Amino acid sequence: MSKRHLARSIAMQTLYQWDFRGNPSAALPAIVDQTIGEFGAGLENDEYIPTTVEAVTDNVKVIDEKIEQYAQNWPLVQMSIIDRNILRIGVYELFYNDNIPAKVAINEAIELAKNYGGQSSGKFVNGILGAMYTDVTSEQL
Repeated sequence: MSKRHLARSIAMQTLYQWDFRGNPSAALPAIVDQTIGEFGAGLENDEYIPTTVEAVTDNVKVIDEKIEQYAQNWPLVQMSIIDRNILRIGVYELFYNDNIPAKVAINEAIELAKNYGGQSSGKFVNGILGAMYTDVTSEQL
């Protein structure tokens, strides 16, 4: 597993815990440190994890609105916590992180969904992020 893929996995696990606990902003730094300490040996100085987690939580309202726009038959509260937070990372990388190519963001989100989500999570994440990508690229033409 590449360092960046592992870092995404840890960011997703951190957001999962944050979401599961009811979105406690004050506890976020401790959750990040605990998750890196438990699963991310060698990633203690990697800025991707805290930067991504902070960006997602700071923009969660706008990110969630984008997800809801493309997942009209699946309200956020009905999505699994795993799928919801993988989508949040994917949307952040797709729309807010210019250092990550869109196709890489989508492919990484799909891989996370396949590894951590349910049987159809990969297809679900692919459908939503793929539709977003299609709309974004068609608007740029």
